[in-house]
Amino acid sequence: MDGQHSEKSQSDTTADRTSSAMSQNPRAAQRQAGTRGNPEGDAPCPASHRISSPISRSMKDLSCMKVPQDPAHRDKQAHPTTILLCKSRSSQAALMPKEHKMFMEEAYNAAICFKMLRDLNGSDPLHLKYIIKKIKGMAYRAPNLVLETIHDYLVDNPEISSRHKFRLFHVLEAVIEASNSLEEAWQKSFMQLALENMTKSTELEEVYQDAASDVLLAICRHSWRVVAQHLETEVLTGVFPHRSLLYVMGILTSNEAIFNEGEKACWEEQLAQLAVKSVQFLNTDMWSKELLSALTKPDRTHQEQPPEKAFLFIYYGLILQAEDNSTTVRTHLRKLLDTSHQWPKQREGIALTIGLAAARHLDHVWAVLEQFGRSTPIKWSLHSFCLKNAEDLQWKWASSTILLSYGQMAVRAKAHILPWVDNILSRMVFYFHYSSWDETLKQSFLSAVLMLVGAVSRNEGAHSYEFSQVSELLDCLMVLMEKEPRDTLCTPTRQQTIHIISNLCKLRPPLDLEKKSQLLSTCLHSVLALPLLDVLEKHTCLFLEPPNIQTLYNKTSSALDQLLQSFIMQSPTTDELHLLLSHLYPWLASEKAQERQRAVDRSTALLRFLSHSHSLDPKEDFRRIGQLVGMLGILCQDPDRAIQQSSVEGLGHLYQLLISQTARAAPMVNAQAPKQLSPASVDGAPVWSSGDQKTAPPTPPEMTFPKDHIFQLDSSQVIKEVMKHLTKAELTDLIWTAIEGLGSASPFRVQAAADMLLTTIREHGAKLETVANLGRAIHLQLCSVCIPQAKEKALHAITLLAQNHTPELVATFLDFSVPLDSHAFCLWRALGAEQPVSRQVLAVLLAWLQERALPPGPRDSGPQPKDKPCPRSLAAMNMLHELQFAREFKKAVQEAFPQLLLALLAQLHYTLELHLPQEPHLPQEPLLPQEPHLPREPHLPQEPHLLQEPHLPQEPHLPQEPHLPQEPHLPREPHLPQEPHLPQEPHLPQEPHLPQEPRSAPEPQPGHEAPEAMPSPHSTSLEALKSLLSTTGHWQDFAHLELQGGWKLFSTIDTYPQGVSLLARAMVQNHCKQIKAVTSQLLPNLQSKEARERKVAILILTEFLYSPTLLEVLPRQAALIVLARSLRDPSPEVRVLSLQGLGNILFHPEKESLLRRQLPPFLDGFFQNNEQVVVQVMGTVSDVLHRLGAHSAAAQSLGVAINARSFFDDERDGIRAAAMALFGDLVATMAGKEISSLRTQVHQSMVPLFLHLKDHCPGVVTAKFTLYRCAVLLRWRLRHTLFCTLAWERGLSARHFLWTCLMTHSQEEFGIHLAQALSYLHSRHRHIKTWAALFIGYTICYHPQAVSQMVSSVDTNLLFSTFEDLKKDPEPSIRVFATRQLYFLQKVAARP
Repeated sequence: MDGQHSEKSQSDTTADRTSSAMSQNPRAAQRQAGTRGNPEGDAPCPASHRISSPISRSMKDLSCMKVPQDPAHRDKQAHPTTILLCKSRSSQAALMPKEHKMFMEEAYNAAICFKMLRDLNGSDPLHLKYIIKKIKGMAYRAPNLVLETIHDYLVDNPEISSRHKFRLFHVLEAVIEASNSLEEAWQKSFMQLALENMTKSTELEEVYQDAASDVLLAICRHSWRVVAQHLETEVLTGVFPHRSLLYVMGILTSNEAIFNEGEKACWEEQLAQLAVKSVQFLNTDMWSKELLSALTKPDRTHQEQPPEKAFLFIYYGLILQAEDNSTTVRTHLRKLLDTSHQWPKQREGIALTIGLAAARHLDHVWAVLEQFGRSTPIKWSLHSFCLKNAEDLQWKWASSTILLSYGQMAVRAKAHILPWVDNILSRMVFYFHYSSWDETLKQSFLSAVLMLVGAVSRNEGAHSYEFSQVSELLDCLMVLMEKEPRDTLCTPTRQQTIHIISNLCKLRPPLDLEKKSQLLSTCLHSVLALPLLDVLEKHTCLFLEPPNIQTLYNKTSSALDQLLQSFIMQSPTTDELHLLLSHLYPWLASEKAQERQRAVDRSTALLRFLSHSHSLDPKEDFRRIGQLVGMLGILCQDPDRAIQQSSVEGLGHLYQLLISQTARAAPMVNAQAPKQLSPASVDGAPVWSSGDQKTAPPTPPEMTFPKDHIFQLDSSQVIKEVMKHLTKAELTDLIWTAIEGLGSASPFRVQAAADMLLTTIREHGAKLETVANLGRAIHLQLCSVCIPQAKEKALHAITLLAQNHTPELVATFLDFSVPLDSHAFCLWRALGAEQPVSRQVLAVLLAWLQERALPPGPRDSGPQPKDKPCPRSLAAMNMLHELQFAREFKKAVQEAFPQLLLALLAQLHYTLELHLPQEPHLPQEPLLPQEPHLPREPHLPQEPHLLQEPHLPQEPHLPQEPHLPQEPHLPREPHLPQEPHLPQEPHLPQEPHLPQEPRSAPEPQPGHEAPEAMPSPHSTSLEALKSLLSTTGHWQDFAHLELQGGWKLFSTIDTYPQGVSLLARAMVQNHCKQIKAVTSQLLPNLQSKEARERKVAILILTEFLYSPTLLEVLPRQAALIVLARSLRDPSPEVRVLSLQGLGNILFHPEKESLLRRQLPPFLDGFFQNNEQVVVQVMGTVSDVLHRLGAHSAAAQSLGVAINARSFFDDERDGIRAAAMALFGDLVATMAGKEISSLRTQVHQSMVPLFLHLKDHCPGVVTAKFTLYRCAVLLRWRLRHTLFCTLAWERGLSARHFLWTCLMTHSQEEFGIHLAQALSYLHSRHRHIKTWAALFIGYTICYHPQAVSQMVSSVDTNLLFSTFEDLKKDPEPSIRVFATRQLYFLQKVAARP
């Protein structure tokens, strides 16, 4: 019921009514006089009594606010807004004009307020809200006016409804709170009003009582002591206090905003005194029962505890604290513990009461908790027994109450708790391990530990205690962290746990290194491994009240920062800093952007803290930060811009820290570091993390960027500045970090690591140490680098490093270069990328080559064990071989040719001394070792291709058979050029293109590893010697040995001198330009301690005596002195060779005539019957020709040529071979001499030599060399290709090329060549006959008319017969060729 009737029926007798409140209100009589007979102001007064009030604009604005209203209210409010107030004429006359105006304004506003208070009785919620808002607004401007109006309204309308009065209480509370001060009269009046209604029972129940209580609380803001006195009086009556009294006291206890500064302590003191006075009630059964009933009364909501109940737990605890009788305390605590533990607020309240009691009765409280913990319900709850119905739930979380009680004990007992800490911790650990684990227990455990740790931390005496249970508690906390879901963040568990750990680590005894490492790993993994915040928020989308993930994460991260700072504060050493950073390094290298960002944020925060706090001991050597610089430097190129900026900031703080440590160690006083700004992007927009910030929060003032110049630089400049302050060891650590980054799976890390590596070595490579290990590590990582730019930079870093550390790098690279893989070869190429360094590399390799182990004795002559590491000497040999093919070393190899030649020859001798097993040769011909991969000189100018023959008369074209089968391609060696199809006349085939720079060991390619079977050291040395000749422009010298089968001479120690002499003789005969340089180099070797080096030197010198160039370096007399000195050499071989050199014709000119006179008798010896004698005589003639030289042998040259040619077709194999060799030596001796008669002999010998290439006797290999020498004398083009073809090519294509060369350069002898070829068709040797048929076949194909004119019918029949026989040849290509030639020969023969 609204009670409107009672309000409207109010009569004028209201003015006669007085009350204690009215008597204190001087304005009440005025208001009564003005409203008598019209209490609601609805009916206007008579006109003679109406006074229009001139209201100010401000008051009108305040009173005339409009809000939307429904039609009913608009009808009700249709009266004029101007209210006329009636007063007596005498009262109006008594007022002065100014006072009259103020009076009228107050009266007007009071009337408006009065009307709004009446309208609070309405039922429209929107209208009520509007009214309350207007009244509150008026109260802020004129609180006293509103208070007076409310007071008068309540007095004038005592019968208003409870709901109306409830609303008035809310308004009154707001008005009192808005008042700056409250008059004593108002305090008493409204306090009495609140006390009367606080305990009043209405249909609104507790809501009504709480509204009245809130009025009392509002009064407390002005005068709490008066209220407290009234409350104490009510509480100490002996009757259990009404809930409203407890409600007020609960709000006073929990809300500090009610009190001014320092007053809260006074209230707590008064409350403690109240508890002391209330101790008497503990022994009153009724009072105790009501207390326990109130404490166990179910709450309206189990999530929130009403203030009266919360206060009652405090009040109860204070009473027990004040009780002197321990038995009474134990009894009450046990009764309290026997109540239900089902609801969280109930458990917290019980724990609070126990904690308060423990402040004075710690022993007894501990005993009660121990007894309760051993009770049957607790044992059941620990093992989850008998929890079958709802009643059992009251015990399910009893252990949670015990844990909270222990925490409250620690908080309330303060200094007295220190001796009990280990006991409490042991019980907490026990309940942690043996309770039924759930979220409730976890939160209780954390809350209890937080309270305990907080209490201990606040106690100044804690540092004098050693707590033995801290380690066990830390184990529990780590287990708790590990059990946290790794993909969710819904509770502050992580934050609380880390905060606890931070405080526990400050206690004694200090943690050992292992425990600290475990804590760091667990905490970092629990926080840094969380998913992105977007993902975390998705896990909370179904929560009724989802937590703020961003805030929760920020607090957790801040707790982690505090943990790291706590560790460094406990031990401010660089070792401790290194420990912390070492646990962050794996996260800085994470593949996930959010993990990298979180890790770099933690690192930056730690560095910022150290930079600003100057916590590190200045006596500490600030070291071991190279890895940190490397990690942050790499992250400066992270794709995530936030990570980039945070990394740069971290480097900036690290730079400041380095400067600060240096200055403090000086010692110098540093200015306080400026504050740090949050990083910003280039365009000025804030840069936030990759998923860990949802919006851009305002930059806190403590995060402003310092104005230090380091923070104004870009990342590369910052890195360089930091590097300037690093030691050699730190720079080495930095490089190790960059090298490790090369093996990352992230492309950006690989690229950034390569940049870092290159920058560091470019800036500080000269002062680095242990570069050997760095080079080895780069090789290991290079195999995983797939980014070309990064690999190029890593190799460039090796190039820069080699400028100052060539010997170390060469020695290191030798260790992993056998076998040589592609990555190692790239490193070697990078090592010699700069010309000066490439020379130094070769010099170092030559030095290592000479570091040879002593040859094994007889007992060690067996094969070396496979697991024995290859000596660096042999590895250097292998690299000298390989580097000859690298373009970076080409010039250096050419410049070092003399040194390399002598060193390789000495190495060959050394490998022969070792008696190492040789690789089996796969002979092509019995006397010629196969060499299928001759390294061809890469830069040798190519000779022009063969053109069509210019002088032969062109024959009319004979069309070929349209469907004549083509010659099939025969299987051949890898580099054999394809045989060209027989072209139509008149086009001659072009020179076949041989592959450039074929390798005896193919150059490693990326991803292609060397075969497991390694070549022997001897074969490697021999291949190196071969490649040295071919790659440095000495292919003619190479050809001399290859075509003579001279390389086999290096296979045994006995024939080794012949091989060296043959090589030196080839250099002399080819007029090698390096003779002077080699001579200058070998002269010091004659004084070497190594016998093999002296042996090589004297062998070469004795051959060089035949070169006129030698005298430019070593005059004749000087040569005599050198050879005479060598006669005293310890080595017999050297002495013999020296003696032979002294017998040279250079020193004995008279020998020339003697030798010339001996030639005719020697020529007569060719016709001896004994084959061996003839062969020896021919060899002697060759030796005489060599000793005489071109000028002395010219007269006998024709006779020697004719006699030698006559034995080309001798049936005796040895004589045939010796004759061809003698003819070749003669041609070589006469090279450069224009002797026409000899030239004729050479032309006539070409076809026999050409056909004897297929001689059945392997000993006639000299035909190749003689043919080559004749081609040189005749100045054939394409001599290099001719050499390659003679040496290795097989099949029809090779034969066709040789025929082309012969016919192109000997066109005038066409008839002679054809006739010679026809004569060989009668040969008894099938191979020569076949070769002759092929020769004639090619001639018929290209010159059919000439052949038809020169060939007789007999010859034609012989050709038909020969080609018919060849159709039965076992070789398919020969059969096809013979078939085609028969058809073509028939066409030629049919011509008129």
